[in-house]
Amino acid sequence: MKKILVIEDEAQSREMFLECLEVEGFDAIGAENGFVGVRRAQEKLPDLVICDILMPELDGYGVLTTLRQNPLTAIIPFIFLTAKVTKTEQRQGMKLGADDYLTKPSTVEELLEAIAARLEKQATMKEWYATQFQSVPSPPLAETASSVEQKPIFPSDPHLSKVFQFIEENYHQPISLCDVAVAVGYSSAYLTDLVRRHTGKTVNHWIVERRMAAARTLLLLEANLCANQIAEAVGYQHEGHFFRQFRQHHGTTPQAWRKAQRSCI
Repeated sequence: MKKILVIEDEAQSREMFLECLEVEGFDAIGAENGFVGVRRAQEKLPDLVICDILMPELDGYGVLTTLRQNPLTAIIPFIFLTAKVTKTEQRQGMKLGADDYLTKPSTVEELLEAIAARLEKQATMKEWYATQFQSVPSPPLAETASSVEQKPIFPSDPHLSKVFQFIEENYHQPISLCDVAVAVGYSSAYLTDLVRRHTGKTVNHWIVERRMAAARTLLLLEANLCANQIAEAVGYQHEGHFFRQFRQHHGTTPQAWRKAQRSCI
């Protein structure tokens, strides 16, 4: 049974939503204000949160910000409930990580459609990750690269260990911020902020750093491989993209870098 948390300071509206959800077979949980809502979200870990924006003391934006900062609640789908919303307010909510908006008064059908859409998207993302990235073996070339460069590429940080582990296991194929976020159970916005706060850099930066390290090793050890083969081995779909990023990191082309390094050996 899916758990839905409704955070609404108007008792009549809150009870109406809870009753509708219970009739539809959900485990409905109510909270009369933002502080109680945050506490119950952290205790119950609902499958989805519906939250009013205008509430005293801790409003809906504060609730969303608090939940997105906690790894246990960061990826829970979140729907704002509001009597009216301007484009500026909607952008603010989306920037914080909101998934949808419902305007009051809304029908039962609109409520259930919004819930079904969010839960379906969540399930689809989890299923996609499970089929695409679990038990994907690294190619031999990537294993060779990881065994040669002994200097740690990723900083040692327990808050980011799962992030760096996923990048390490999958850098040799096309991955993005969204893929990493799904893999570790965070929203893209929360993950971006988390990695930037702990390292001062972006998720994409660390993906590129890992690929560049693997590319350098292959350039040194696999003389028979041309640059486009190395680009493919370290996760690039387009050779031109690999050349541009390599030049940005090393100030020269892969071929010139290989020649210069081999001349020093």
